[in-house]
Amino acid sequence: MLAIIDECTRECLAIDVSQKLNHDDGLERLSWLMATRGVPGHIQSDNGSEFTAKAVRSWLRVSAGEDAVYYPKKPLGEWLNRELQWEVADELLEREVFDTLYEAMALIERWRVHYKTIKPHRSSGYRPPVPEMQQV
Repeated sequence: MLAIIDECTRECLAIDVSQKLNHDDGLERLSWLMATRGVPGHIQSDNGSEFTAKAVRSWLRVSAGEDAVYYPKKPLGEWLNRELQWEVADELLEREVFDTLYEAMALIERWRVHYKTIKPHRSSGYRPPVPEMQQV
């Protein structure tokens, strides 16, 4: 599972589910997000195989120029992504049995939309990051 979060708004931008994800999958999702939402000021990443530092840096130079800066996360700075993964596990993965990968993808996407549009977040004064009325 690959989760991408906007650290400022706490919006979960994407959760990709597959039996195996590599850096090409991560870069493909980043390309799509940059095409649909614009180039971010900076990108932070864990050091997992989906975002291998060298691959991301060279891809950013080609795709985003000098607009985006890549910062590998420190282990203690990964709390936001880990918190999201704990919530996915607690609220969905431990309660469901998925018969197929496609079923898992659909249910996790439904959970992601609920997480960003309906579920209150403590860090935002118990409001969702992107209320349903703000969605385009």
